[in-house]
Parts: sequence; structure tokens; C-alpha cells
Amino acid sequence: MHEYLRAIGFSRIESKEELNQLLKMAEESYQIERTSGDYEGHDFSERRKEFAPGMGIMLRGEYNERGEYQSEYYFPYFQGRQEKFYDNITIERHAEKESYAGVIDDLAMGVTIIFYVQNVADYLSERRRSHFSSCTVTLKFAGLSTEGKILLPVAQSLTPEENTRAILQRTKLIKAAREGDEEAIENLTIEDMDTYSMISRRIAHEDVFSIVSTYFMPYGVECDHYNVLGEILEYHLVQNSLTKEWIYVLTLESHDLVFEICINKDDLLGEPAVGRRFKGVVWMQGEVIYHN
Repeated sequence: MHEYLRAIGFSRIESKEELNQLLKMAEESYQIERTSGDYEGHDFSERRKEFAPGMGIMLRGEYNERGEYQSEYYFPYFQGRQEKFYDNITIERHAEKESYAGVIDDLAMGVTIIFYVQNVADYLSERRRSHFSSCTVTLKFAGLSTEGKILLPVAQSLTPEENTRAILQRTKLIKAAREGDEEAIENLTIEDMDTYSMISRRIAHEDVFSIVSTYFMPYGVECDHYNVLGEILEYHLVQNSLTKEWIYVLTLESHDLVFEICINKDDLLGEPAVGRRFKGVVWMQGEVIYHN
């Protein structure tokens, strides 16, 4: 049973029989299907069954020689709304099955983000048409979480405009440093030393979450899982149409990355509000959008 089913409102599935009934219903009453030729030349299919706005279960499989659909695996999905341009996306196939991971370098965050690709059929279609060189690619990130808590906000020393300028300046420095600019490397080193000195001074009499406002860090051994602390920009509740469970949809900002997450209301400790912060582990998914 998939660990993140509860994130989209299926927390009470306890047996293999209940899961099979759910998957059979999703396979037979899907709302969207996309097909393409897969890595081995078979007719690959993605079927989506939505149970709340933008979230549901996706079945992946293929059609045999007789035109019969054969499901291979499933996963819960949640579609984000925040679209962002990246010029350095890499997509690689997983060894065990027809699923893919995406990789991008986010200079503003200073980290490499690895995510689970939601729309594989679209990617396979673009690959077959060999349109990658003429495509502009944007991404919609989304996260699923099974446990999280709400933290109070921290007082900001910079205005939003000053913070944006600081992020842009650091992004330029990181890009220059990666290209071998010694002055940029020196400036980043001094900046990191100043930050370390400030944290060392304050940590003696302050809680770490009053010093660190947001973070985005890899978590565990699965490369697309992240420990996230982000400011809540928007939030609302949606209901699973089958189980009637309530799910929070939170729009977060963490290190200049804006994305949505979904979490079962019963799994969230605290009351979300704009300006407060969410802390938890998320499974990062992404929809890769090709603009020809």
C-alpha cells in the first residue's frame, strides 16, 4: 500500500482487498487517459482518477497485442498551480519500471531538486517527436505530506523587496562561482562565515526556528523526499469525494521556491494561517510542461 495515499484522503484503507477495490474503480472510471510509446516501444498509458480538485490516483500500464489495458502500478498524485521556467531540466528513467525522475539546479536555493515526474506520457510523446531542442520547458511542483506541524512566523529584518534583491544577488554569485569566478567564490565564503558566526552567537539563547525562517533539505534515502520549512502564502480545505476526508492544500514559499503541498487534516498539527510556517517531510512531484 502506498504510504502517501493518506495525503489525498485515503487514511482508512487497511486491507489489500480494500485497496484492490479502489484501484479497480479508478481503472474503470478514470477521467483522463494519455498514451504514448514507452522506452521499449509498447503502448504506454496513464489513467487519472480525481477524488478532489487536482488530486487523485494515477494508474500506469500498457496495452497488449489484443488492445487490452494492463495496469502495472499506481501512485497518488497532486497537481501544483505555480508554474516556473527552468533551463536545465534533466529527466531520467528509473531502472525497475516505466517511471521517471526529474532533476533541476535551483540557483536561488543553492540545491539540486529531484522530483517524481507526473506526466510521463507527455514526456515520451515529446521524446518521440524529438522536439526537445525547440521546446521551452516550465515546471509545476507539488508535494504530498503525511505528517506536519504549524509554526509561528518570525520577525523579518528585511522587507520583501530587499529580500528579493538579496536572493537575486546570491543567485548571480552562485552562478558566477560555478563558472570559476574567484571573486564570487570569495564573497560567498565570507557570506557563509558571517552567517555561521551569527547563528553560533544566537543559538545560545534562541530556538533554532526563530533564527531559521525557511529551509529545504533532502530527507532520508529516497532522493525525491525533502524536509521543508516554508511560509504559508495561501491555504484552503478540499474534501475527498469518496471517503469524505478533509485535506489541507497549502501554498508555501521556501527559499524563493513557491509550491503547493497537500496533507490530510488529521495529520497536520496546529492551525494554518497566512504568514505562519509549515514544517514537515514532503514527497516532491512535478509536472513538466512543454511549450513548442
